Amino acid sequence: MAEALAKAEGSFSVTLTDKLDGITEALPKDFNKARFVQNALSLVNTKPELVRDFGQTQVMTGLLRGAMLGLDFFNNECYLVGYGKSLNYQTSYRGQQKLIKKYAINPVKNIYAELVREGDTFDTGIEKNQRYVTFKPKPFNNAAIIGAFAVCEYENGDILVEVMNMDELNAVRNVSKMANSGAWKSFPSEMYKKVVIRRLCKKIEIDFENPEQKQIFEADTDIETDPTELRNNEVQAEANSVDFEDADFVPIT
Repeated sequence: MAEALAKAEGSFSVTLTDKLDGITEALPKDFNKARFVQNALSLVNTKPELVRDFGQTQVMTGLLRGAMLGLDFFNNECYLVGYGKSLNYQTSYRGQQKLIKKYAINPVKNIYAELVREGDTFDTGIEKNQRYVTFKPKPFNNAAIIGAFAVCEYENGDILVEVMNMDELNAVRNVSKMANSGAWKSFPSEMYKKVVIRRLCKKIEIDFENPEQKQIFEADTDIETDPTELRNNEVQAEANSVDFEDADFVPIT
């Protein structure tokens, strides 16, 4: 049994390494191939259902998408999620932050999202040609959520803001096949943050190392933040019982 497992792991590692060798020009300059393969192997060992339910080809395709962005699956920078018969790549909060800080044309100091509840003080606008955000959450406030906002703080002091009310947030939720189950049911607050921060990312100018990175980044962002894309995307059309990984829900700092 142990011998068979070792053989399977070796075969998987060799196959993944060969595929990475075939897309060398599409990988980030600082990509650590050995570490990525090791962590990918840890991922499939921890979640054998990925290969069992979707097959090695789909797993490899998803892994390569993460590799081209230079993200790590085992460290929750990205993940693979099943919809119907399809296994699809998605970037996590952590991965999103990493990419923005690494590739933003205007250097980014911080990027984060917050929920606004009834009783909180929130205001945003422009004063003396400078965008501002004022947010004073009421201590221990568990009142109804009325919206969410995300902020990108640049190192030069400028900020970029995205604000969404509940109608806009729920427009995204309602077109998801998992609107009332999975992460949307268990972690609705974190999902609202995820929606608004991804919408913000579409406004940030990013200079990736190659066209493949840009294509993957933009496709992943559109799927999760644009209701029209959600309706038209065949991934959503076949969605059934698997949702976002709970490990994706980490504080934004």
